[in-house]
Amino acid sequence: MMHIHILGICGTFMGGIAAIARQAGHRVTGCDANVYPPMSTQLESQGIELIEGFSPDQLLQFETMPDLFVIGNVVSRGNPLMEAILNQGLPYTSGPQWLGEQVLFGRHVLAVAGTHGKTTTSAMLTWILEFNGYQPGYLIGGVPLNFTVSARLGESEYFVIEADEYDTAFFDKRSKFVHYRPRTALLNNLEFDHADIFADLLAIETQFHHLVRTVPGDGLLVVNGEEPALERVIARGAWAPVERFGQAAQNEWSLVSQAHDGFSVLHLGKELAQVTWAPDSGVMGRHNQLNALAAIAAANHIGISPVDSAKALAQFKNVKRRLETIGIRNDITVYDDFAHHPTAITTTVDGLRRRVGQARILAVLEPRSNTMKLGVMKAQLPDSLSMADKVFAYGANAGKESLGWDLTEVFSPLNTVAADKAKAFDNLDALVNAVVSEAKPGDHILVMSNGGFGGVHQKILSAL
Repeated sequence: MMHIHILGICGTFMGGIAAIARQAGHRVTGCDANVYPPMSTQLESQGIELIEGFSPDQLLQFETMPDLFVIGNVVSRGNPLMEAILNQGLPYTSGPQWLGEQVLFGRHVLAVAGTHGKTTTSAMLTWILEFNGYQPGYLIGGVPLNFTVSARLGESEYFVIEADEYDTAFFDKRSKFVHYRPRTALLNNLEFDHADIFADLLAIETQFHHLVRTVPGDGLLVVNGEEPALERVIARGAWAPVERFGQAAQNEWSLVSQAHDGFSVLHLGKELAQVTWAPDSGVMGRHNQLNALAAIAAANHIGISPVDSAKALAQFKNVKRRLETIGIRNDITVYDDFAHHPTAITTTVDGLRRRVGQARILAVLEPRSNTMKLGVMKAQLPDSLSMADKVFAYGANAGKESLGWDLTEVFSPLNTVAADKAKAFDNLDALVNAVVSEAKPGDHILVMSNGGFGGVHQKILSAL
């Protein structure tokens, strides 16, 4: 067994790598700039030693030098520990490459890729396999509530992975997913995102084309049949069978919505199963119906029937931070959601609207992702929030770094629809006060950010 030291260990993906390496019997240590719960607690409970910061002095703490350094993509040139590793000629690799070579090689990998819905769809697919006795390994970029951890080695040949298109490491600018060599590849959707590393949508399509190139001829591509960008990807070459899914009946896999957000599963126009969500599942909206349909199609490839998948999904509980109810005060419900792209914001608000009917939705948004901070998609934001009754936007990143564009100006179109529908803030306490002053019994407060948002959820609940 090896001693592996992981740089950037407290991110969800690298923390998952650490957990899997530990379960495989390796000694695992790691460091990060921000070592704090819940990830630090989860890692330390597994016997993983954590070091705060990236000082090269930590190399002197080890009796013998680690056998391998696994580098997260948070690390760049100029990082003092990375510079020491390079200067001393120490062995290093990326997280995706280590995972592909040491864990995924020789297994049947089911990879879930796409701009939106990767985490939820991966969790659905993993639960379908688990429920049906397949004992899969998995690595999911969130905490699936049907499980206690976000990653595990697994006891069978099957491994489900959330396949991210973000780049691998500072020394490997390919997308992470090209390292995974899936036999079942699920392509959920494809839009422009990650403006900090991709010049345009075509650049991302090329990375998806590279993923498609790795799927063997006896594998399967499960592809959203209603995404023009994915059609362009498949048109560049597909060497494995393709099964499309979507709303329309011309797709191999389609659905018909039923009461209470459930749906019927159709294959080649024939109804095979019905999915009914549990009342406490936290799953809602048309996008989650499509996520589930895609998971059912992928599971069918390894021999799990749609009927058995539907039985599993009836007990599925959504991932944390996916329209997760944080608390209820004075008949006002506060939700947390990871949405940070206009399309994801639209589907999140739509899902909540379907659940609450005519009740008021107060949307609280922090545009925090790199793409959002660059202002690439700011023009799409007003439409993405059109179904909310009130919008409260926060124009600073964790209270430290202002956006490079004017939130008030961007959201002004909403105020032509209804006076004072949208307000922008650069002070978190002022935002909380405004939300609480507006909220009335029966309202639903939807908080959306891909970060901690300064603990605004609890601040709102406390103030309520």
